[in-house]
Amino acid sequence: MFVRAYLRASTSEQDALRARASLEAFASEHRLHIASWYVENESGSKLARPELFRLLKDARAGDVLLVEQVDRLSRLTSDDWEKLKVEIAARSIRIVALDLPTSHMMATAGPDDFTARVFEAVNGMMLDVLAAVARKDYEDRRRRQEQGQAKAKAEGRYKGRPEDSKRNAIIAAMLSKGISWTQIQAGTGCSRATVAKIAVRLRGEVPA
Repeated sequence: MFVRAYLRASTSEQDALRARASLEAFASEHRLHIASWYVENESGSKLARPELFRLLKDARAGDVLLVEQVDRLSRLTSDDWEKLKVEIAARSIRIVALDLPTSHMMATAGPDDFTARVFEAVNGMMLDVLAAVARKDYEDRRRRQEQGQAKAKAEGRYKGRPEDSKRNAIIAAMLSKGISWTQIQAGTGCSRATVAKIAVRLRGEVPA
């Protein structure tokens, strides 16, 4: 059994490694060894997350997918959450989240088969509940943000987020040299969406 830790932050401005110490402490307390780390700056509302799917590709039956909170794994719509669960189930991966105590026993091989199946059923139900709560929280925050922006625009106060011109110039230079998007993300800490935006600019499809 391998423990594969997944760390996610929504934007390049946020620290995806923030929760690493918490996951390491949990692993130590439960006498587990984290075999590999998967870190990315992508929105949890998106199903297409390269590092998450690299984890799923690497995983073998019985491996543990360890996260700090369920919302690090999913702020997905119900349809996309179901798709992700299918991918996880197909590989027989066990999800363990620090904020979901019913999942903690999934990190050990102690219980008998019947008890394990009961906990797996309870854990699955609780995962669905927390995933739904995470999605609602995401939608509520987006709605409040849009309302605030609309009000600021109406009052002439909204200017949008300032662009990081220096970082974007570095990204453009790296793209021009043929450096891969993955290497650019690792080197600059930006999101894949930012690399895509700069790539489009370089092709002249939108004005700089």
